[in-house]
Amino acid sequence: MPTALALELKDVRKSFGGIRAVDGLSLRVEAGERVAVIGPNGAGKSTLFGLISGELRVDAGDVLLAGASMRGVAPARRARWGLGRTFQSARLFAGLTVAENVELARVAGERGREGVGDALAEVGLGDAAPREAGALAQGERKRLELAMVLAGAPRVLLLDEPTAGMGAEERAAVMELVMGAVGRRGLTAVFSEHDVETVFAYARRVVVMDRGQPIADGTPEAVREDERVRRVYLGGGEMSAGGA
Repeated sequence: MPTALALELKDVRKSFGGIRAVDGLSLRVEAGERVAVIGPNGAGKSTLFGLISGELRVDAGDVLLAGASMRGVAPARRARWGLGRTFQSARLFAGLTVAENVELARVAGERGREGVGDALAEVGLGDAAPREAGALAQGERKRLELAMVLAGAPRVLLLDEPTAGMGAEERAAVMELVMGAVGRRGLTAVFSEHDVETVFAYARRVVVMDRGQPIADGTPEAVREDERVRRVYLGGGEMSAGGA
């Protein structure tokens, strides 16, 4: 890797009509960091993730993975550069088995070297290999999507609300799986999350967005006490669970 930076955004901009969804955002994420991106609805988080993954094209600026510009690089090519992404609603092949979903992801990623069984065991789905993916419960679907991403041997995990639709106990279980994999594999993790307490429990750094720009960037403790965050993010109230 030619640089210690796993991910870098340089003055990235994206507009939809007259709305500036991401407005001159710059961000540097070092290898091994665990960064949460939070903010109120409409802050630009989903657009930002789309720009990083390549599903959306930047209007200006650049996205770099391990120091290499991703301008014009399609999502599949970015995956081969080591970017793995999950989505708010898990994207699976519902008519295929759990094992077949992971095998497809492993082959498509080209960088994967481990077996399907290893990836499934890592996310607690070792016994679910023959089941049809479409029959899985919400938490199991999220686990399967994570296994599919891990099977491609990523260096950077981009996780869009990995615990969406889950209760507190299931959220904690899924985040323990995610961060366990991050730690064992030495990965970089960038994730968005609506549950603030989950953010503070698992992020080592928090970036708060509002109107397409970062308004705070620091440790969870510093962000929790930031007056701008309290004012813009929660109308001056305490940051508590469910507030993101």
